[in-house]
Amino acid sequence: MAWNEPGGGNNSNNQDPWGSGGNRGGNRGGKQGPPDLDEALKKLQDSLNNMFGKKGGSDRNGNRGGSGAGQGIPKSLWLLAGVVILAVWLYNAVFMVDEQEQALILRFGEYNRTLESGLHLYFPPIERRFQRNVTQVRSYRQTGQMLTEDENIVEVPLAVQYRISNLQNFILRVEDPETSLRHATESALRHVVGSTSMHQVLTEGREQMGVETTERLQRYLDLYQTGITVVQVNIESAQAPAEVQDAFDDVIRAREDEVRERNQAESYANSVIPEARGRATRMLEEANGYRDEVVARAMGEAERFNLLVEQYRQSPDVLRERLYLETMQAVLGNTSKVLVSGGEGNNNLLYLPLDRLVQQSGGNVVAPPSASAQGGPLDSTAGRLPAQLPQRDARTRETR
Repeated sequence: MAWNEPGGGNNSNNQDPWGSGGNRGGNRGGKQGPPDLDEALKKLQDSLNNMFGKKGGSDRNGNRGGSGAGQGIPKSLWLLAGVVILAVWLYNAVFMVDEQEQALILRFGEYNRTLESGLHLYFPPIERRFQRNVTQVRSYRQTGQMLTEDENIVEVPLAVQYRISNLQNFILRVEDPETSLRHATESALRHVVGSTSMHQVLTEGREQMGVETTERLQRYLDLYQTGITVVQVNIESAQAPAEVQDAFDDVIRAREDEVRERNQAESYANSVIPEARGRATRMLEEANGYRDEVVARAMGEAERFNLLVEQYRQSPDVLRERLYLETMQAVLGNTSKVLVSGGEGNNNLLYLPLDRLVQQSGGNVVAPPSASAQGGPLDSTAGRLPAQLPQRDARTRETR
């Protein structure tokens, strides 16, 4: 039979798990009722007291010995709770700051100190801690349509790289410093693009625009006291709006063709002008050399003539014969010669292959002495010179 079934007699009282026999809380007319919740709580409290070293019994009416019915939680339990709370507080109060970080401490909402790397302690809840990485370079991208100096609309994408340089200003001076950075970037970029022509924005002017935007943006951030330092602003490939992109591409290609043609023309000019100057210099040097050569030859001939005059005065016959032989050697040494004997009794027919002689001599043919009437070189030299030399010799003798 179950312990809570009625009519169990004395055995039913012994099977009650909440007590050891007898009526609980007074007599109830011999009837067994449900367990008492207050009594169960008291048993639990007695068990905790025994656990923490405080012993106490219960009298027949269920009251603990040595304590009143209204006694609170024991001191040992309060001590344990205090130890747990202290451990939790220390766990939150002790923190580590890395080499790349800084920690800002506020006491009662007011700035107190800035902590560098290492192990530190602060006192929550009267102090608050803000810990940030101050060496990491952060970046974000932004794109916008802007009006250039020549009133053209272009789309300019850019990437901004920045880092935290002053943690106190970053946390306390501005409510949302990164949003302020985005607004300042757009303002600085619009100012720079608005003072630049579209050609510079689309082609080679992007690097200079990036430098100017960086300087202007840093001035804005310093004025706002955001605690942010701009590392670099990279203006990426700008382009015209999609509606007129094809026309802009044609303009850019035309300008590139213009630059290429100009470079080719300059390259050709750089190759032709030095070459022409070199030829002119060479011609001047050759002319100077020819002039010096002619002057030197003339002076040599004049000196030679003076020497010949002296020799002629000493022995005119010998010098006359020598000059005649040298002249004949110079004239006849470079020509093809045909000697025809015109003696008496020689009636043989002589055949002269003039065509072959002309081919061999290059057209220089010397006529025989019998054909002196033709006026050839041999006749003019060999005919006049022997006749003139005796006359000159006679005049020289008469002069002497």
